[in-house]
Amino acid sequence: METPAPRAVVTGAGTINPLGSTVKETWEALLDGRSGITALDQDWAEQLPVQMAGQVTADLSEHLSTREMKRMDRCGQLALVAAREAWTQAGSPDVDPERFAVVIGSAYGGLGSTIEQDRALNQSGPRKVSPHTLTRLMVNGPAAWVSIDLGARGGARTPVSACASGAEAIVQAAELIRSGAADVVIAGGVDASVNDLVISGFAQIRALSTRSDDPQRASRPFDGGRDGFVLAEGAGVVVLESEEHARARGAAVLGAVAGGAVTSDANDIVAADPAMQRRVMQKALDAAGMQPADIGFVHAHATSTPVGDRLEGQAINAVFGASVPVTSTKGHTGHLLGGAGALAAVVVLEALRTGHLPGTLNVESLDPEVDLNVVTENSLALAAGSPRAGLVNAFGFGGHSVALVIAGA
Repeated sequence: METPAPRAVVTGAGTINPLGSTVKETWEALLDGRSGITALDQDWAEQLPVQMAGQVTADLSEHLSTREMKRMDRCGQLALVAAREAWTQAGSPDVDPERFAVVIGSAYGGLGSTIEQDRALNQSGPRKVSPHTLTRLMVNGPAAWVSIDLGARGGARTPVSACASGAEAIVQAAELIRSGAADVVIAGGVDASVNDLVISGFAQIRALSTRSDDPQRASRPFDGGRDGFVLAEGAGVVVLESEEHARARGAAVLGAVAGGAVTSDANDIVAADPAMQRRVMQKALDAAGMQPADIGFVHAHATSTPVGDRLEGQAINAVFGASVPVTSTKGHTGHLLGGAGALAAVVVLEALRTGHLPGTLNVESLDPEVDLNVVTENSLALAAGSPRAGLVNAFGFGGHSVALVIAGA
């Protein structure tokens, strides 16, 4: 008889994002219906067509040493803060370093350092370029720094799949657990790309909301008046363990990654293919051994773009029907790019733990072309006896599609 694959359970979670610097702060802000999107007051934003973003307001120097602040790009700093919170909640497991891995995805990595050092080069010459430039701009930097900080020698991997990066990292981590290649994996996603280059680029393709005069109401997933997403920064991280390893050390289990799937549209570099969105959700259900009726709610990718939200809504309806509760917390946080799917996973874990699903902020009039049960109040109390699993969608430029099935403890 074939031995069943190890179950990948979650024993820790961490985040830093525009709503807060911990899971607790973030969760309270979500249930209160607060927004973390604010006006940009930096000098470099004065001439931009969009002057708002979801920014992390925490002072990172209170979480990191002077040396870490100097050597790391902001992207790595955010990842390390979230990873340390998750690791602490997990109880800092005693694990063989060779069987301890890190998988942290990012869309742009240390792009902020790239821009900063390019300007130093052009304005002041090569001798003014920081000796830390190359290690700060590496997309694999966040995964590397976390592995160094916590002593993980089982590999430090970096999926780079645009806005699906963090969710794909969790899929890869769960596969490492189920294959028996690792006992513990820290996984998640991060981006810190609130800068003039990224804002200008997205504005040029008309992907961003232009409601800079009303930042907190600008990001409005599934609303009929949405006009684009709001750029944000932040990280989401979880600690995955084989269930046997977690139980042996008496760890509290928060939930499990019951299944996940990764597909590629092979269609267009920007436009999404709803057929593949449907396909990736079904593949994730198959991997989890579940049916659509086993899913209690869906955390949609839903970034607040006119076309993207509608296509995803059609895909969700095709798989689950119109009655399953659906939310997107990007109305509160903005779009964390590579960190978005990982933060969504943290939100789903909290929803399953507490029995409350955060609502979708700023939905004043649901798009008539979106036939879904979108949660519009601050939170929805999940009915007793309802399915103890949620699904996370994450999609990215390049045709990247990822779905995660997360089960409660």
